[in-house]
Parts: sequence; structure tokens; C-alpha cells
Amino acid sequence: MHWVHFIPIGTTILAAYFFLQIYQHYRTKSSAKYLLWWMLGVLTYGMGTLAESINTLFGVMSWNVTYWYIVGALLGGFPLAQGTVYLLLKPRTARFLAVLFTSLIVIASICVILSPVDISVLSDGRLSGKALTWQWVRYFSPFINLYSFIFLFGGAIYSAIKYYRDARNDVRFLGNVFIAVGALLPGIGGSFTRMGYVEVLYVTELLGLLSIYYGYHIIKNDRSASIHRVQAATT
Repeated sequence: MHWVHFIPIGTTILAAYFFLQIYQHYRTKSSAKYLLWWMLGVLTYGMGTLAESINTLFGVMSWNVTYWYIVGALLGGFPLAQGTVYLLLKPRTARFLAVLFTSLIVIASICVILSPVDISVLSDGRLSGKALTWQWVRYFSPFINLYSFIFLFGGAIYSAIKYYRDARNDVRFLGNVFIAVGALLPGIGGSFTRMGYVEVLYVTELLGLLSIYYGYHIIKNDRSASIHRVQAATT
């Protein structure tokens, strides 16, 4: 087995550390809903790479395919994106979108749990949604992932542009660029996975989380004012 297959173990450890960092931040700013969602996002990110780690260490198992599909393909970047929604949009709109997409994910997850799993189609030992007998359940994920991409990547780009126009906020500009890159990388890796190169995903997941962490870290430690009212009031 190639060493690249063990990268998800390191990514899971990084996610656990990142989770604790945001948790400590959230404890001091418990009214910041965006921090709560980011914390959940890093948790689910780590849960997804944990499933990949289990697959590397113990091989393909039907329950792990189901678990991986829920936390990876369905949840994916949704909680991180929802944190950005709470940062950018009005609270009422953010709550509505949270309820709407959480309900969709719950319904989709139930369908995935109920679907039989045929691991015989995973002869290469790689996790894939093609093992789900009910292939129609895979149609849920594009809608959720598109929403996640728009707000996580798009939100970071939007913030970066706003900060770029203000020379006093160059650190926050740079931080949002790193977050945007981090949001983009797993999607690129996922495209390679569909072509049979899951190893690319393992690398981009690690680099993506490192990029998001660095962006979060430098923004958190920057003393300049945030352009976002919610963030300015709670950080």
C-alpha cells in the first residue's frame, strides 16, 4: 500500500487539533453562531478523513461505506459553509437555510442508511458511492455540495475582495484567500477521485484543511476591525 493512503490519518489528527482551537474560541464567544458551525464543520471534516483512515487500516467494510458517504459526500463542507452564511447573511435567512439544508441532509442520510451496500464493486479497495445499491440517493449530494461551495469558497472570495479594497486589512484579505483555496482543494481532489485517483483527494484534503486553518489562525489573531457586523461584535 502506498504511503499516500495513510495521509487521512494525519488529516484526522489535524482536524482534531483545529476543532479544539475553534472550541476554545467559541467558549469565549458563545453567541457567535458562525463559530459553532465552523467548529461542527471541522469535526465533520475529520469524521470524513477518519472513515478514509479506517478504510486504509482495516479495508472496505459496508458500515464504513455508509458512514463515509454521510459524513463525506452529504455533510462534506456544509457546516463550514453554514458558518459563513451566519457571518454574511441576516440571522433569519441563515436560520432558514440551516433548517432547510439540515432537513435535506437528514432525509438523505436516512436513505443512505437504508440502502443496501455491495462492497464487491469496490474491488480496488477504494471508498465510493457506487457501492450503494440505491444509486438514486447519490442525487442528493450535488445540491448540498453546490450550496456548500457557493458559500464557503464564494464567501471567502467575497470577503477577500472587500478586504483588498481596504489597505488596513491586508491580513484579513490574505486569511480569506487561504480559506478560499482550502475550500477549493478538496473539490479538485474529488474530481480526480471520480477518475479513479483517490490519492489526489487524500493530498488535497490535507492541504485544504491546512490552508483553512492558517487562514482562520491569522484572521483570529489580527487586531484590525472586521467588515462583518456579526464578527466585529463577537471577535
